[in-house]
Amino acid sequence: MTTETKSPALVMGPVLFNWSADRLSDFYARVADEAEVTRVHVGEVVCSKREPFFADRLPDAIERLTRAGKTVVVDALALPTLKRERQLVKDLAGLDGVEFEINDMTPLAHLGPGRRFAVSPLVNVYDEGTLGFFARRGAWSVALPYELPMSSIERLAAEGNRLGVEIQVHAFGRLPLAISGRCYHARIHGLAKDSCQFVCNKDPDGLEVDTLDGEAFLSINGVQTMSRDCVAVLDECERLIAAGVGAFRLSPHDCDMIAVAAVFRARLDGRISAEEARARLGETGLKVPLGTPMMSGVWPATATSAARA
Repeated sequence: MTTETKSPALVMGPVLFNWSADRLSDFYARVADEAEVTRVHVGEVVCSKREPFFADRLPDAIERLTRAGKTVVVDALALPTLKRERQLVKDLAGLDGVEFEINDMTPLAHLGPGRRFAVSPLVNVYDEGTLGFFARRGAWSVALPYELPMSSIERLAAEGNRLGVEIQVHAFGRLPLAISGRCYHARIHGLAKDSCQFVCNKDPDGLEVDTLDGEAFLSINGVQTMSRDCVAVLDECERLIAAGVGAFRLSPHDCDMIAVAAVFRARLDGRISAEEARARLGETGLKVPLGTPMMSGVWPATATSAARA
């Protein structure tokens, strides 16, 4: 007797870049109507100064996505420092009727007993003890940190299945490596953070930066440092699914994300090979360099070396 492996969920993560309100509205409308994803994240993660531009449209986006049968998860800010930022996180944590994802530990102080929440890959869940802590606090899904090797993913996926917590991995997009109090985009343009003029909106996928020797290195997104390349977890899908990983997250970029979702859905369902999936991704209009395959069981060397730096 054989046991059929359940096909994992495909998740559209939050938009990390500074897209206009009109573009975000159009994006979520297309995701609602066309994307082969079961779950969609909304909300500002990187910079609180961007949040007001879409705040009045967010309820409509949530309603449309929900009506289309998608589960909506609202994300909190990753590095709340100012009083208004902490209040924003508190308000989001208090929302009823929607799922909620934490991007740092701040929201835990505002989550009452029994309040379900998801944990983003920006929170360091490296071992079974930490995973157990979040499970006891009410976590139903934990997206693992970007730099974990395959052996750690397999161990945490097994523990997540034992605890009844979904384990999720980042499957597509530039890897967020760090968030700072300093705005790199503003500094490059000779501006202060408080008067940044929202120049990060000029780079819908982030801005690539080189070393002093002119070698390709990283990319920046306002206060966020990211990998240069776009990760596409295609070669290791079977092993990750067999390990018990329950969800694969796509990070939205300036390309046809509906087509990206279709590629990953077909790959996760075993309908296409990794090679065919990679070829199809090349037809989505992706402007970010596509990283090398995960042949060694860890994230691409360009990303992990940058993370250690």
